[in-house]
Amino acid sequence: MPVFPEEPEIHESLPGPGVPFPRESDAQALRAPASSGATSTVPTTVAAAPVPGPRPAPPRPAPPRADRPGPPRQIPRSGPAPRRPAAAAPQVETERVAVPAAQALERADDLVDRLLDAGRNPGDILVLTVGEAHPWQQHELSFGEERYWAQLAEGGDVFYADVALTRPVRREVVVLVLNGGPAARAAEAHTKALGHATALLVVCGDPAQLPPARLTPGRA
Repeated sequence: MPVFPEEPEIHESLPGPGVPFPRESDAQALRAPASSGATSTVPTTVAAAPVPGPRPAPPRPAPPRADRPGPPRQIPRSGPAPRRPAAAAPQVETERVAVPAAQALERADDLVDRLLDAGRNPGDILVLTVGEAHPWQQHELSFGEERYWAQLAEGGDVFYADVALTRPVRREVVVLVLNGGPAARAAEAHTKALGHATALLVVCGDPAQLPPARLTPGRA
């Protein structure tokens, strides 16, 4: 049996002829993975950065609830309304001027002049006669009844009329002239003249027909 010479053992780790012996640092570089700084040829997908959205607003305070507990409502009880005290009726002062019936008209004119001198407004005075009409009333009626009653509506001057006046006239001062007629008519004229006065009633005439002087409740 032929004897072959022993072949030398070849190790893979040894480089071939002409190849430099590898250094230990090269071997470590081959075994270590590629660092993050090295450029990689494998394309990578970069995740898009999230787009910032609107900031959440701070929570608003809740509106007050209508059903919160509170004092109970006071429901008025039905019942009769309280009575108001009645206003006191204005007092009408009554004055008497004793004079014969024949001189009553003249004396009444003097009284009117005194009232005007004391500061009374002419439109606040009404003169009523029981007997013959006052001369000024006759004079104004000569221009027609329309003009005569227009002066009453205007209220700018002393107005003269018969005590049988039916129009609603209200003046502060009424001068009642008892210049004739029966006693019964004089008493009726006093009541009627009192209804036209709001502050003062002056009765001028026969003492036998004059009413007692007193404060008499008048109409409002």
